[in-house]
Amino acid sequence: METDYLKKCFGNSLSQALAEVAKVQPSDPIEYLAHWLYHYRKIATEKEENRQEKIQLQEEYDCSLKEKEMMEMLKQEEYQIQQKCAQRHQEQISTKKAIFMQEDTGTFEKEALKQESLPGTSDMTPAMPQQSPASESADQTEQNFDTAQEINLEKMLPPEVAHEMLPSSKSPP
Repeated sequence: METDYLKKCFGNSLSQALAEVAKVQPSDPIEYLAHWLYHYRKIATEKEENRQEKIQLQEEYDCSLKEKEMMEMLKQEEYQIQQKCAQRHQEQISTKKAIFMQEDTGTFEKEALKQESLPGTSDMTPAMPQQSPASESADQTEQNFDTAQEINLEKMLPPEVAHEMLPSSKSPP
């Protein structure tokens, strides 16, 4: 029974200490044995602390890897959400333009009817300039066409839509 207790408390340390005392044969073996056991205890404590520290560092490293993976997943998810939002925004803009264009077609037709009903405008085509005299150059005629078309579009459409429809138009203010 006592041997079980000694093995449990001292383990291999006591047998190693006694072997060391027999090997060295100091003048005071009891003092040598005591110092050896204190030193062994100090080293064993340091080893245990180092082992615990390594375990803690490994746990922290694993945790940081998991956190890094989560951050990458979140960034990827955020990027996908931004792409979807941009795509939906473009779809909404396209839909609004199509609806606006459909609504404005009716407005253009009404404007054409008004111009036809006005006295002195029966020979004019809506959104088209009147024939210019032969003395004007082709550039001036084209400029008059663009100007009349721009004026009609600016009256009927918001500036950003009118700007997109006319390639020669200036950027909106």
